[in-house]
Amino acid sequence: MSRHLNAQTHAWLKVFAVSAHHLSFTRAAEELHVTTGAVSQQIKQLEERLGFKLFRRLPRRLELTDEGRRLAAVVDEAYQAVGQEVRRLRSGVMSGILRLRSVPSFLAKWLMPRLPRLQARFPDIEVQVIAEDSNISLRDGDFDLALDLNDGHYPGFSITPLMDELIFPVCAPSLMRGKPPLRRPEDLAYYPLLHDVTAWRGSHDYAEWEHYLEAIAAPHVNVRRGYTFNRNQLTMEAAIAGMGVAIARRTLITDELKRGALIAPFAERVATGKQYGIVYSPGALDDRRVAAVHDWLVEEARRGRGE
Repeated sequence: MSRHLNAQTHAWLKVFAVSAHHLSFTRAAEELHVTTGAVSQQIKQLEERLGFKLFRRLPRRLELTDEGRRLAAVVDEAYQAVGQEVRRLRSGVMSGILRLRSVPSFLAKWLMPRLPRLQARFPDIEVQVIAEDSNISLRDGDFDLALDLNDGHYPGFSITPLMDELIFPVCAPSLMRGKPPLRRPEDLAYYPLLHDVTAWRGSHDYAEWEHYLEAIAAPHVNVRRGYTFNRNQLTMEAAIAGMGVAIARRTLITDELKRGALIAPFAERVATGKQYGIVYSPGALDDRRVAAVHDWLVEEARRGRGE
């Protein structure tokens, strides 16, 4: 093989890197927006070009060969180095104001702890952070990037999905010792329920509880009672104070669960069908400053998922 890799081989290496990350040709195809057959064929061509096998094709999974594992480590390191250099080049030339809108709960619990990293990455970008509920419509020209929770449908805008949301009940540890103890969903009938009335755009006051209990096929519990709040954070504070049982969002509740201020009495987690995403006007990412912050948000979401 020639000492220098041609353009086709570089393209195959990209397919290999994604396939090695997922250990799945199907998932690699989804990420690369091609067919599974195309991924498999390109890996085969790369193996023929290199002269050795990269994967063991087992009945229900893939394994990297020793050669594949060594090559994957080098390729991954190379792509990371390129990405870091691109980010350094971008941060060195970009400055100005960027308007970043977010739903308040996501801003307070997810974005705020990460903002120092954004500041360190792009010290010359002045970020104007705007907290706005999901039920306030997005209007073109009011922001550069918006972090929102919805079904992914934003007419007139583009969206980059960040993460899906799961919901589940949480309460103060004391409620587990109540009368009766909170052990099963039907026991909720004996406890006040706490509601976030701004759960997602267009939701009614009791939407989260109704969605959760229907999804787990729980015995009938009257959810149209208890206390309502217009901020997720207030609902969680009420739960910490022992006022009742609230519906938590996985993305926003990590710290409270870790320190034991809240516990999850039931094992079931339920997908809401909603997702956090970055919303922006078509063409907004042509601005390198906006694109850089957009890519940073995507990177942080992947870091949070352990990717």
